[in-house]
Amino acid sequence: MILSMRMHNIALIEELTMDFSTGLHVMTGETGAGKSIVVDAVNLVLGGRADRELIRTGTDKAWVEAVFDAQGSPEVSAFLKEQEIEPEGDIVTLYREISRSGRNLCRICGVVMPVAALKELAALLMDVHGQHEGQFLMDSRFHLRFLDESGDEGHQQLREKVDAAYQAFIVNHRRYARLVKENEQKQYRMETLKKSLDELHKAKLKAGEEEELTQEKERFRHSEKIATAVQLAHHAISAGEDSESLLVKLKGAAAALNSLAALGENYKNLAQRCESAYYELEEVGYELADIIENGEFDPARAEYVETRLDLIRRLERKYGENIPVILAEQERMQEEYDNYASMDQQVAAMGAEHKKLLAAYRSLARQLTESRTVLARVFEKNMMQQLGDLGMGKTIFQVAFAEKPQGKQLMPQSVGDDTVEFMISPNPGEPMKPLSKIASGGELSRLMLAIKSLEAEHGGVGCMVFDEIDTGISGRMAQVVAEKMALIAHSRQVICVTHLPQIAAMAHHQFLVEKRVEAGRTNTSVRLLDPDERTGEVARMMGGADGSEESARSHAALMLDKAAQIRG
Repeated sequence: MILSMRMHNIALIEELTMDFSTGLHVMTGETGAGKSIVVDAVNLVLGGRADRELIRTGTDKAWVEAVFDAQGSPEVSAFLKEQEIEPEGDIVTLYREISRSGRNLCRICGVVMPVAALKELAALLMDVHGQHEGQFLMDSRFHLRFLDESGDEGHQQLREKVDAAYQAFIVNHRRYARLVKENEQKQYRMETLKKSLDELHKAKLKAGEEEELTQEKERFRHSEKIATAVQLAHHAISAGEDSESLLVKLKGAAAALNSLAALGENYKNLAQRCESAYYELEEVGYELADIIENGEFDPARAEYVETRLDLIRRLERKYGENIPVILAEQERMQEEYDNYASMDQQVAAMGAEHKKLLAAYRSLARQLTESRTVLARVFEKNMMQQLGDLGMGKTIFQVAFAEKPQGKQLMPQSVGDDTVEFMISPNPGEPMKPLSKIASGGELSRLMLAIKSLEAEHGGVGCMVFDEIDTGISGRMAQVVAEKMALIAHSRQVICVTHLPQIAAMAHHQFLVEKRVEAGRTNTSVRLLDPDERTGEVARMMGGADGSEESARSHAALMLDKAAQIRG
């Protein structure tokens, strides 16, 4: 239940605090006093649309705070635990701030949260029935929701199972549809991939190959310079008979130093070093001779290198900037080709899963239909009992199930396979007709109150708000509606905005909404009335002008006394 609500700079309200208790609370006041502003503030803090028109003229921001006692609500506890929010005992605080700049701040127990989270939690704490909600009864698309909400825990669990089965099916269904379409269109793509893969397989590219070939090509380009340098080096090291080579001179140097070996160790070491240099140079001479003999420039090899590099560069233009990128693309294309090649098996496997998930959904949907069929009969009986209490005892109420097309499978839906519409016959002898086509404003109000009464009997949130649910009713029927609301208030905290004295008199607590002009500014205030003030306000609502006429006050006092007796 809600304990208190504070608001700041909401429309005509500069500052307001309201405290609530158990039972039925009503808000009354002259037309235009601002009763709807309070309801707008409630909707705002519950996560409704942040209309900047709600911000008081001349101010930059507005806020609303609501404090709830969530004792005995496992759903609220589970939500807070999931969001890792620590409440103060059972107290839950909701805060919503809006500004002209568009900033929208939401807090739950002081923790900043997105508005979607605020809205989700608020739905577990308070149910607001505004004037527009009655229009949902005029739209048959909402009738199934009203029926389901009257079901017990087992029915709600079945709804959840159907929704889970639908979600599993629809994910598979979308993937399966895409896969079937891809399988139908795969042939052209496979031919394109095969052509590219054949080209790359034939090319047999290797990482680092391009760099090696480029270096080899560069050597071929300088082949004449290389040959001349090799000839000069070889001649210097291993010259022929016409000149003395480095090897001959080095051998002579080693022999000369060896002749001095007996005269000192250093001469012997120098001789050994000359001999080592001799053998090293001799090996270099052999390698240079091989180069001269074999020749550095090979025309056939040069042509191969040039052709290979041309192929590599063409493939780079086609598949990637270098060989590693091309090889990666080749691997990706191979995986894609293999995937297409195995797609028939994939389609078959996913098709089997598709049938399995559809069968699971159909089974649960049939169980839900059976549960709804039973629930509909109970709902009809309870609704007619409620309508009887509300002065519509001759009204026949039915839940009509739309016939399913023969020989045609319905596409699964999260709510199951059923479509329902509420039908009524307000008067004996008249045929059943869709509620949306024959219900008057007063009948809609009573129908909605009947549904809300059933919701209160089957659990639901701890606080229910009714914004002028008394539209279109008066006289004796107003008294009946008042008693019905008092009955709901036995098990739920109820807050009601009304213009009917019968409902006002039936309340446990009555707030007066007033509008005054102070210091040139219009301001709306709300205050809790004491017993004497209630008598005057109820008298005013009965048509006693300002509520001071003795006859009106006397009648109002009697009405309040009678209401107190009815409430018990």
